[in-house]
Amino acid sequence: MSYSLLVVDDEALTLRTISRALREEGYEVLLASSGEEALEHYAQERPDLALVDVVLPGIDGIEVLRQIKKQNPAAIVLMMSAYHQVERAVEAMKLGAYDYLIKPFHLADLSNTIRRATETLALRIRLRESVQMAKGRYDFGLVVTHNEQVRELLEMARKAAEADKTTILIQGESGTGKEVLAKAIHYHSPRAQGPLLQLNCAAIPDTLLESELFGYEAGAFTDARRRKEGLLERANHGTLFLDEIGDMSPSTQAKLLRVLEEGSFTRLGGTHPINVDVRIIAATNKDLKAAIAEGKFREDLYYRLNVVPVLLHPLRERKEDIVPLALDMMQRFNRELKKNFTGFTPMAAELLTKYPWPGNIRELKNVVERTMILAAEGDIDASYLPEEIRDYIAEVAASPLHSDELSPTGHQFVTLRELEERYIDEVLNASGQNKTQAAHILGIHPTSLLRRLKKQHLDN
Repeated sequence: MSYSLLVVDDEALTLRTISRALREEGYEVLLASSGEEALEHYAQERPDLALVDVVLPGIDGIEVLRQIKKQNPAAIVLMMSAYHQVERAVEAMKLGAYDYLIKPFHLADLSNTIRRATETLALRIRLRESVQMAKGRYDFGLVVTHNEQVRELLEMARKAAEADKTTILIQGESGTGKEVLAKAIHYHSPRAQGPLLQLNCAAIPDTLLESELFGYEAGAFTDARRRKEGLLERANHGTLFLDEIGDMSPSTQAKLLRVLEEGSFTRLGGTHPINVDVRIIAATNKDLKAAIAEGKFREDLYYRLNVVPVLLHPLRERKEDIVPLALDMMQRFNRELKKNFTGFTPMAAELLTKYPWPGNIRELKNVVERTMILAAEGDIDASYLPEEIRDYIAEVAASPLHSDELSPTGHQFVTLRELEERYIDEVLNASGQNKTQAAHILGIHPTSLLRRLKKQHLDN
């Protein structure tokens, strides 16, 4: 990649020498002999890097640095100064200069310094690209739902994401998408360029959880041979996602509460407080209010976490989303597995809708992937669905208490054809007789739906 570089110096010989050397290395070089000219070039050209002498006629190099940083806080600016101007160089570093060179310097030193700066710039570019990819992957608008409660929840989460430091508590059963929602909130927040770290509080023993969160000093315990930064420190200016926070021990809860209230903590074995700027997103599948009543969770921590509460509903409570979600997953797996599945037969869609999905979205995803690996391409028939789904539906159909849930006739058993016809009628009614929308929900092509309706009409 070719980088552009602005060189600012009032000595013509210095400008010629540096520009020749840098152009030979493949850089695009812009030259300026005064502070005013430098700022004009920077505003118009926005070079990748700037190399600025401290002493300039008119606006000096320190002010040029300050103005460039004002225009672009992420700008990489290298300073040049003579030996007797070292104090000015120190001032420049405090203002955000990337590095400085003491005149006279060897061109090899200049080349190495600029190479290090471009490596930093390349990392920033890659980070920016990865953040943009993550934003696309975890876009609120890509969530498949026809459920009004879920739409309202997503809108609330979107607004919460824009609030920079607000803590968020996501509650829901396992597999409902708590981690995905946490990532969407981070990547659509002002902290998107910062780190996103996560910790499953249930997966780590209590003795290790504190050291993972807060880090430790050398000698804090037997195996602590060197200092280790904890996740809170590493997530500075970003987001820390604490999954299954209901499993956190009371002693760790107390320390986390201090971080939320004071913005600081102390490493294990340390004596000095460390200030951090971290947003906490917590998640749990437990009833925290019940845990509070049992003395297992701190009430004060609950209210500090529950500033924005988000409750993810289980899949069985949003049945209208099951088939659309499965179809969306099918499209993704078509790309990954290089398959060409077109949807589900009405019978298969009916079984998917009736099944309670104890594992929620995670279970649905596993079922879709497994079925696509085993089934023939085209529309997936009910016979290809996992045995546990077919067995559950059979048990419900055989139960007199639930026979009318599957049977439009009120009998204990119905034929597959009757079941398919009833389900098509239900979907048509739910879609306001919109055949295109109904076909999408059913997972079949509109032409296939029209063919089935015509056959029903002729047979009846």
